[in-house]
Amino acid sequence: MRRHSPSTWDKARGQGPGADWSTLRTLFPYLWPPDEPGLRLRVVVAMVFLAAAKGITVMVPLLYKQAVDALTTRPDTTIIVVPLALLLAYGAVRTLSGAFAELRDIVFVKVAQRAIRSVGLSVFQHLHRLGLRFHLERQTGGVSRSIERGTKGIEFLLNFMLFNILPTLLEIGLVTAVLWSLYDASFALIAAGTILVYVAFTLSVTEWRTKYRRTMNETDSEASTKAIDSLLNFETVKYFCNEEHEAGRYDKALQRYEGAATKSKVTLSLLNIGQGAIIAIGLTLVMIQAARGVADHSMTLGDFVLVNAYLVQLYMPLNFLGFIYREIKQSLTDMESMFRLLRENAEIEDAATARPLALAGGEVRFEDVSFGYDPDRQILNGVTFTVPAGRTVAIVGPSGAGKSTISRLLFRFYDVQGGAIRIDGQDIRAVTQASLRAAIGIVPQDTVLFNDSIRYNIAYGRPGAGQDEIETAARLASIHDFIVSLPQGYETRVGERGLKLSGGEKQRVAIARTILKSPAILIFDEATSALDTHTEKEIQVSLREVSRDRTTLIVAHRLSTVVDADEILVLEQGRIVERGRHGQLIEADGRYAAMWRKQQEAADLQERLALV
Repeated sequence: MRRHSPSTWDKARGQGPGADWSTLRTLFPYLWPPDEPGLRLRVVVAMVFLAAAKGITVMVPLLYKQAVDALTTRPDTTIIVVPLALLLAYGAVRTLSGAFAELRDIVFVKVAQRAIRSVGLSVFQHLHRLGLRFHLERQTGGVSRSIERGTKGIEFLLNFMLFNILPTLLEIGLVTAVLWSLYDASFALIAAGTILVYVAFTLSVTEWRTKYRRTMNETDSEASTKAIDSLLNFETVKYFCNEEHEAGRYDKALQRYEGAATKSKVTLSLLNIGQGAIIAIGLTLVMIQAARGVADHSMTLGDFVLVNAYLVQLYMPLNFLGFIYREIKQSLTDMESMFRLLRENAEIEDAATARPLALAGGEVRFEDVSFGYDPDRQILNGVTFTVPAGRTVAIVGPSGAGKSTISRLLFRFYDVQGGAIRIDGQDIRAVTQASLRAAIGIVPQDTVLFNDSIRYNIAYGRPGAGQDEIETAARLASIHDFIVSLPQGYETRVGERGLKLSGGEKQRVAIARTILKSPAILIFDEATSALDTHTEKEIQVSLREVSRDRTTLIVAHRLSTVVDADEILVLEQGRIVERGRHGQLIEADGRYAAMWRKQQEAADLQERLALV
């Protein structure tokens, strides 16, 4: 079990308002992109439409008041005269208010969608820049849910914070100013005081409730992770009849979510009761003031209607504001979780002076390399060897000796902790990762394919390759005949992680993919381990042809696959204990010879059993 100190992504949970502002600062450059003046113009125009919509909205009750006063103070006035004109103006203003709001949305939608796309792409690209250690220690289900919720949170935040909270604050300011200028200051003070109490109550209770929403998020991610993990390992679950066990694990996560969701709903109802009471009290006090004004003739009936219309118009979005604030807090929490992924430091980064790898044959040299995944568990201890350009070196040894670690270090998934790895004399830490990995092709022991067609999976070695090139690679990997025998041929889908293909078929697709990449350096990490003896012999001929004149490193357990190697290294407990050609090692009668005899005896026994 590998243990490391918690990462940024782990430790940052549960931060408060400071994290919210940090999240907004992270989002802002995506809304105001420096290299896209057209999007910036859209933001400005949208804000103009927003202000116009709210300015016109504030005029609506004033026209309504004048119409009421016209009808009550001059009842003999014909309906076709002043009141009709006011009512037509009232209707026109309401129409313009709605039109400006829709125009604001039309102008801003491209900004919002571009921001969502840019953030999502940035996180996706950053995840691919992170080291292998991060991905081995993270559960894919939880990470994918963080990205999904984070991008949805951006959309919600933009739609409601910019076009609900900001307009509401603008409207509050305008209405307060109108009430202050037209009537007694008490009207404006009561309205403003009610809003302040409402906001303070909402903020305090919502902050208290956030812990339940955060628990809901965590348990939701946990349940999703367990479900995805179980479904990806569907066959293993069936092998061990563990359907009930998996259901129990999933249900435990759902139970924790159920408890947190129940508490969240109860506290939400308490918040709604408090908000409703505050608004009702404020509205009642203002209406009493207005009624007194009408009674002592200091205000008209139209003024009474105006005050009522303003406050109802003002408090209606406030009722919605409670929900919006809660959802914005949730969106900020979701975005914070996603942006933490962006702040996760890449373990392996190009040096500032890194240059592309300059290939001159592809000689690989390990110089006194030491490495361990954990400080208390050393994997390689002073490993030194050279794979000359165009030659083949094999590494054999028992499981856990560090064979596969060598290929990971050569790909620079990890950096060595001692010594150096050089290609054509260049320390791989001094060259760009992209150029390094472009020069190396690998057929791994555990082949994982994309849930797409066979053609796509082979072409992944060199996207854009033509069909003839794909078929040539498939022939060299001895899989072309199998593919064309399928009803859909190269367009046959391989299923999740390639589960529709056998282990040998997947391995041959992986070999074809690497052949198509045509790298200068080849790594075969147990490349034929999943194949039967007959198919293995066929592919060995192809691999020898493909690896001719290429630097080749073979990591193998089955010794029959490395007898033709130019040099064989025997690795035990992270050290090279023997080296030489096959014949030399057999004559030395050491560890390699003992391994060879053991495997030959097992092969002979298998043949005898097959004949019975």
